[in-house]
Amino acid sequence: MSVAYTAIGWNRNKRRYDATAAAGAALFIATFLAVQIAANPAPRDISIATALIRATGVCAILLLHIILAIGPACRLDRRLLPLLYNRRHLGVMLFFIALAHGLLSIVWYHAFGNINPALSLLSANTRFDSLREFPFELLGIAGLLWLFLMAATSHDFWLKNLTPRIWKTLHMGVYVAYALLIMHIALGLLQGEHSPVFTILLVAGTFSLAALHLYAGLREQSRDAAVADTSDWIDACAVADIPDNRARTICLPRGEGAPHGKPERVAIFKYAGKLSAVGNVCRHQGGPLGEGKVIDGCITCPWHGYQYRPHDGSAPPPFDDKVPTYRVRITRGRVEIDPRALPPGTPVEPASINQPQTQ
Repeated sequence: MSVAYTAIGWNRNKRRYDATAAAGAALFIATFLAVQIAANPAPRDISIATALIRATGVCAILLLHIILAIGPACRLDRRLLPLLYNRRHLGVMLFFIALAHGLLSIVWYHAFGNINPALSLLSANTRFDSLREFPFELLGIAGLLWLFLMAATSHDFWLKNLTPRIWKTLHMGVYVAYALLIMHIALGLLQGEHSPVFTILLVAGTFSLAALHLYAGLREQSRDAAVADTSDWIDACAVADIPDNRARTICLPRGEGAPHGKPERVAIFKYAGKLSAVGNVCRHQGGPLGEGKVIDGCITCPWHGYQYRPHDGSAPPPFDDKVPTYRVRITRGRVEIDPRALPPGTPVEPASINQPQTQ
C-alpha cells in the first residue's frame, strides 16, 4: 500500500517472477518455431514468418489459459497463491505477445500490396454469411482490443478513477476476450489448417479450463453447504483446520446476518495464537481476503497487498479502509462464529487458542 500513486516498481520477487515468465514465453516461442522449421525442411511448405506468427499466437492463447486457470487453481491448492499476486503482470505480457502476433499477421498478409494494410485487413474478406470462410481476423482484432483495455488500465490509478465496480467489470471481460479469441482460432483453423493437432489442443484446452472452473465452484459450494447453523452461533471448522497466519473462508447461511438475504463470506484468520474473523471482500478491488495471509500482524489481500488489522478490520494509518468484523469463540476445539456482522472497523476481542475454551 502507498499513500500516493507512483510509477510501477519491482521488488526482487517481482523481478524474478517477471523475468521467469518472460524467459518462459521466449523459450516457448523459440522452441515452437524450431520444431515447425525442423518438421518442414526445405523446400518448406511453411515460411519463417508464418511459423513465427503461429508461435506467437499459440504462446498467447496458452498464456491466456494459464491466466484464467490461476483463480480456480488457487482455490483448490493454496500453494499456488503466489501466482495470484502478479497475475496482472502476466496479463500485460499476454497483450504484447498477442499484439506481436497481430502485427506480424498484418505485415505478412496485407502489407505487400497496393492497398493500405488496415483497409486490406478489413475488406479482404466479407463472407459473413459463411462459417467456413468467415472473416476470423475481425474476431481477433476485437479480442486484442479488449486485452489492450485491460493492460492499459492495469495500474491502480485506473482502479481508483474508474471505481472498483467498473474496473472489475471491465477486467471480468477477459472471458469475453477469451470467447472472441477462441472463435478467432477455431474459424481460422477451419480455413487454413489441415492437421488435427491444433484443433485437438484447442478443444482440450477449452474443456479443461471449463472443467477446472466448474470443479472449483462445486467444491466451494459443497464446503459452504457444510457449515452448520447452531442457534445464534455457527460451527465453522476445527481450530486445526486453519493454518498459521492463514484463514478458513466460510459462507454464512442465507437470511440472518447476511445483507439482503444473500450469503456472506467470512474469513477466519489464525495468527499469534489467536483467531479473528472479518468480511472476505477487500475494499480495494473486492479481492478475497481469505486467500491472503497475515504479514507483519496485518491481513494482506492476495491481489494487491492491501492490509487490515485482524482484530478491528481497519487498515493501518494513514489509510481509512475498513471491513466488517465478527465475534469468534472456540468450543471444544471447534471454531464458532456469530453470523451477525459488526459495523466495519468495530474492534472485537480475538479468541485465544491457548486459553480455557467454552464448554
